[in-house]
Amino acid sequence: MRTKVSPREVRRRRIKKHIRKRVLGTPERPRLVVSRSLKHVFAQIVDDVNQKTLIGISSSSKKYASLLKDAKDKKDAARIIGEEIAKLAAEKKIETVVFDRNGYLYHGRVKALADGARKGGLKF
Repeated sequence: MRTKVSPREVRRRRIKKHIRKRVLGTPERPRLVVSRSLKHVFAQIVDDVNQKTLIGISSSSKKYASLLKDAKDKKDAARIIGEEIAKLAAEKKIETVVFDRNGYLYHGRVKALADGARKGGLKF
């Protein structure tokens, strides 16, 4: 039995395919991928050439629960996650990345995560 995919999800997948044609993460400039669910936001730094995830972080992780308890809303939590991924990237000597919004609109939590990553020192 097939499940029906919403028109919104079909549109996001189509946009994602177009974005991925142009956006490629290299060892010198990896790709910062943002994904989100209804409750949480996820971010990864990926090297597409070697097919490796260098750093991964999510708001659902118990490791970051103490940081996120101060968050007022989901956008604030996304900003905190952006700052944390920038901090982890700095530890691995990653300064510049290519931003992959993964088909989502650059608005709300996606924008907040990007702003947090910029505030943390990542350049894209």
